[in-house]
Amino acid sequence: MADLRVGIDVGGTNTDAVVLDADGQVIAKAKRPTTPDVTEGLRAALDAVLGELGDSQARIGRVMLGTTHATNAILERRNLGRVAVLRLGAPATTSVPPLSGWPGDLRAAVSAGEAVVPGGHYVDGREIGPPGLDAVRRFLDGLEADAVAVTSVFSPASGDHERAVEELVKAEYGLPVSVSHEIGSLGLLERENATVLNAALYGVAAHVTDALVTALAERGLGAKPYLAQNDGTLMTLEHAARLPVSTIGSGPANSLRGAAYLSGVADAIVVDVGGTSTDLGVLVGGFPRESAAAVEIGGVLTNFRMPDILAIALGGGTVVRNPGIGPDSVGYRIVEEALVFGGSTVTMTDAAVAAGRTPGEAAGWRERLEAAVRAHGSGDMSERMADTLERAVAIADEMVIDAVDRMALGKTDRPLVAVGGGAFLLPEAIPGASRVVRPEHAEVANAVGAAIALASGRVDTILPAGDSRSKAIERAKEEAAARAVAAGADPSGVEIVDLLEVPLSYLSEPAVRVHVKAAGPLAR
Repeated sequence: MADLRVGIDVGGTNTDAVVLDADGQVIAKAKRPTTPDVTEGLRAALDAVLGELGDSQARIGRVMLGTTHATNAILERRNLGRVAVLRLGAPATTSVPPLSGWPGDLRAAVSAGEAVVPGGHYVDGREIGPPGLDAVRRFLDGLEADAVAVTSVFSPASGDHERAVEELVKAEYGLPVSVSHEIGSLGLLERENATVLNAALYGVAAHVTDALVTALAERGLGAKPYLAQNDGTLMTLEHAARLPVSTIGSGPANSLRGAAYLSGVADAIVVDVGGTSTDLGVLVGGFPRESAAAVEIGGVLTNFRMPDILAIALGGGTVVRNPGIGPDSVGYRIVEEALVFGGSTVTMTDAAVAAGRTPGEAAGWRERLEAAVRAHGSGDMSERMADTLERAVAIADEMVIDAVDRMALGKTDRPLVAVGGGAFLLPEAIPGASRVVRPEHAEVANAVGAAIALASGRVDTILPAGDSRSKAIERAKEEAAARAVAAGADPSGVEIVDLLEVPLSYLSEPAVRVHVKAAGPLAR
């Protein structure tokens, strides 16, 4: 029986892997340092949990991966494809050209050329004018590009013009096409930015999916692979190849979903302490609270759905100095450089151990730390080291308290779920939270979140508010459900989990903005 699931999450410091049985119980787990080539860390973590399973490896039916590949590619301006950027909206949208607000180095790495051609729709879905297909041809002829990004004015209301250009490009130029109505919501520039980033990541997505498929094949696993996406749900590799930008926020989303699953708490603040940073998010009904603001990625504003995450420069590998801490971290080198591991760099892990906050598996940590403090000499020098460690804990606690206050939005009756490999850094009580919950397997909550995720689809569009509203909303629900199935959900188990209507003012005809999300268990 293929009744086992493997969840893998690639973090900045560690790559975690877990195996869940048919009852959802963790039966194997591993944590391995993330390597400069993150694929090697992935393989090491996978091998570690497979080693614990032994002959039961044949029972693995699914492997779910949450990865930082896409995020790293954008932040490091590395391995990005060259994109031909097309906007349908001339002449009305020419005052702010495409990619105007991009950092110069990212624009130089991504853009193969930009053009604004006729086309687009009004907010109520009426056509402004026919799409300028001849202008598209003139722009693309002779242009060297790896992909094309197409953004049309108010395409969430009607994606017809984007689809027409997509058909032309595929038929006549053979290039992959990223269309904005599948990616972002209202807001032309932010949706365009997300669409261009998506097109630039096609090569990165192919590398990730090939690496995962190869890793499974090398180990003789016939499991079906999936990638985690921004909202804490999953998608098939085919879906990820088309929408790779959807994987950017998968790490924090996995942590939040894993925290909810392990703790049994559906509404809470989650604090995920890693080796380099601490991410805070809020659970609402067991899913991440989504950000209402535009999300900046690598210096570029986008408007696709992302978890509402606050990241602070605090982790187990954060460097402690006199005075202050961080923001730099030893990262995945913590097992070589921290005092508790016999190294010579003072880190927040050392400070937490000095304060008596030691995880259960920390055999010998206290003894090695005391030896390191003694090595600094006796008397005043040793006392100064102890004072530095004590002050570091106080500073870290204040950072966490302030961050919790910012995420709580004045609501202090929610529990706080502490997860991540560095969760032991947190104090037993935190102002702004009713209590601190430390679930079993908290150190691999992100991998658990990947393993238990559902598949989902969403639609964000504008519909008439008149007599046809009800039928239009039903069609939007059907489309969201179809997108969930395309992402890998079992058609018989898909449900509408979120429906939001917002009336739009100052239009000639009444209209509403509708957001629909459907989710369901993975198809067998």
